Amino acid sequence: MPEVITIGESMVMFIAKQGESLELVSDFSRHLAGAESNVAIGLARLGHQTGWISAIGNDPFGTYICNTISGEGVDTSAVTVSLVHSTGMLVKERNDGGDPQVYYYRKDSAAANFTLEMLQERYFENGKILHITGIFPALSPSTKDALFTAIKMAKKHGLMISFDPNIRLKLWTAQEAKETLLEIAEMSDLILPGLHEAELLVGTTNWEQVSKFFHEKGSQFVIMKNGADGAYYSIRERDGSILEGYEKGFKVETVVDTVGAGDGFAVGLLSAMREGLSLGEAVRRGNAIGSMAVMVRGDYDGYPTREQLEAYLAK
Repeated sequence: MPEVITIGESMVMFIAKQGESLELVSDFSRHLAGAESNVAIGLARLGHQTGWISAIGNDPFGTYICNTISGEGVDTSAVTVSLVHSTGMLVKERNDGGDPQVYYYRKDSAAANFTLEMLQERYFENGKILHITGIFPALSPSTKDALFTAIKMAKKHGLMISFDPNIRLKLWTAQEAKETLLEIAEMSDLILPGLHEAELLVGTTNWEQVSKFFHEKGSQFVIMKNGADGAYYSIRERDGSILEGYEKGFKVETVVDTVGAGDGFAVGLLSAMREGLSLGEAVRRGNAIGSMAVMVRGDYDGYPTREQLEAYLAK
């Protein structure tokens, strides 16, 4: 059984090879996209046992996704294959150095029709961390119910709940997102919003106010990602005292693709925490892998092996 478990949708992704608008592009490369599977893959590359819960279609794209994820060393035994619904897809423009425009084709996908009955409670019995995002509950009422059920199963078996809000306003309204994600935050041990997500959820990007808000909600660990500049972090100790800090980001000469940086941050953070490093050291590793992610095209392609990470940190 895996030590770190994720649950969410992964899609086949086609990235334009030319920099023009998509109606002019004739050549694409095929990749895999999915915030939760990104984290599972990144942790597996660092030697951690990970598992991914989801649903895929009984189609070539679903087979490609499952084979790719399992080929990275992630357990996929809890993935459901739908005979009715197809695998989701997205198309991404090429935008060197910035945030690319993304077009989703995921409505009524196999993952969007995931139900709580597809969960296996025994899968959580020996886990240590459940890492979730705000994407999966936005897909449909059934995925929202399934996510809350997964959280309850994980908490029953003593897993730490790691939560990246990862707000996608293409999937729901800001008010819907705020209401649901704050409810999830109250059930989470660790929350790691970006600046814009903190502003939507809390109404401010002031670090003291953000950390105080989420600690009062019940989170032991609060990390606010500040993009390329680094990240704030805070831990509430058992005696109620708060330890805070800030870790600067790593300088990147050329940014190729920003997608996947936040998931890379989670990879570094969670791997270091599992290895017993301090929260400050964990945030520094998160910054490192996040910076490595933006140097290459593709969501998780820049995530390092253990040897590559050690060499990068030694520079």
